[in-house]
Amino acid sequence: MKNKVKVARIEKGNLTQGELAKLVGVTRQTMNLIEAQKYNPTIRVCLIISRHLERPLDELFWIED
Repeated sequence: MKNKVKVARIEKGNLTQGELAKLVGVTRQTMNLIEAQKYNPTIRVCLIISRHLERPLDELFWIED
């Protein structure tokens, strides 16, 4: 799974990982792992990230074929 969370976070007003993590309800370390594609978040976390970054879910997360 690839994601564009880091790019969207920066474009959203240069939110820090910590700020987005707090909004989402996860730790900064978890957000770091999500952005580094070393952790696959639950659909609930993906939806919350999508809502806070104001981006469609399929724009932020997708599965490679």
